Amino acid sequence: MYSICQHVYGNPWMGGVELGFASWREVKMKFNGLRLERVRASPQFDGRHFCNTGVTLNLDLVAGVRLLPELLLNGYKRRPKQSLPLVRPHEAWLRPAGTGLRTTWLGHSTVLIELDGRKILTDPVFSARASPFSFAGPKRFHPTPATLTELPPLDAVVLSHDHYDHLCASTIAGIARMPGVPIITALGVGARLERMGVPPYRIYELDWGETCDLQGLRFIATPSQHSSGRGVADQDATLWSSWVIQSDSHRVFFSGDTGLTEHFCDIGEMYGPFDIVIIEIGAFHPNYAAFHLGPDNALKAFNKLGGGTLLPVHWGTFDLALHAWYEPPETLVRLATEQGVRVITPSLGEVIEPSQVDGPTCWWRNLELGVPHMP
Repeated sequence: MYSICQHVYGNPWMGGVELGFASWREVKMKFNGLRLERVRASPQFDGRHFCNTGVTLNLDLVAGVRLLPELLLNGYKRRPKQSLPLVRPHEAWLRPAGTGLRTTWLGHSTVLIELDGRKILTDPVFSARASPFSFAGPKRFHPTPATLTELPPLDAVVLSHDHYDHLCASTIAGIARMPGVPIITALGVGARLERMGVPPYRIYELDWGETCDLQGLRFIATPSQHSSGRGVADQDATLWSSWVIQSDSHRVFFSGDTGLTEHFCDIGEMYGPFDIVIIEIGAFHPNYAAFHLGPDNALKAFNKLGGGTLLPVHWGTFDLALHAWYEPPETLVRLATEQGVRVITPSLGEVIEPSQVDGPTCWWRNLELGVPHMP
């Protein structure tokens, strides 16, 4: 059951090729000097692991066994029956954004955000699989709308946490070859980035509440409720975060992976209102709602953050859960319509200025028979 292992305990492959099947001891060895001091000083660190606030996330093995029928019976729904439509964004990227805020969803949690001329890439995964191996693990439903080398020059990369579907070793190696692009990430993740070839001076590790000012932008690490790890021996060795990104005229929230937490109320009060709220909605199951929002809790989180415009991500690229691939956006749009929430659902690679989009475009319905239509 890949989804449960990946999003509860990290990855089931017991390590990663890029880490040389690293143990916790090997990872810990990189926590030296200032990094080690900062990890030890973090309120989120209990001396052995990073922790969520007021919540202990444990894998319920009994509940996992009960999910086996869903795993076996719903497999045919978890991948699209045909190729997903892609938009090639390259020509649109050549034109300036009239409103100063523009987004391009490139798949899963990878979004190119353009803020007042600055370009930020979130959780970049451009490889064929969300896995340490090239021959096994969840495979993409679709090619990336643009390759890593076809992206416009980046001003920053934001990395929420170190699970394989958010931190891709080959993608990070490619970014490391891009001159001067900084990576802003959660506390402790820098040790992994250095092993992947990123120079230390380009890595900015933040604890919750810490701020980094770069390229005319402000990056703020904010709480989330999740976990970390890329093997059995290094669980929760690094922190996970949501992110606030501010320019002089715009504010963006990026959830990373998270369950529902009251921290969102504080984030909305301290840093909102947001021009766009980018929230994960896929790879969820009610039994593991503490780790992932799903559509219903995504709307609750959105309201706690103060509303605005919701851009759903973390769906439609990898088979990481037991639900049908199209269920998260379909349910989200239905609930958002009932609640009067503004949601936008661009196609993969579609370049949009959120304030100029009327509402959701349910492009997935044309690809699956039997998907219910809503008014």
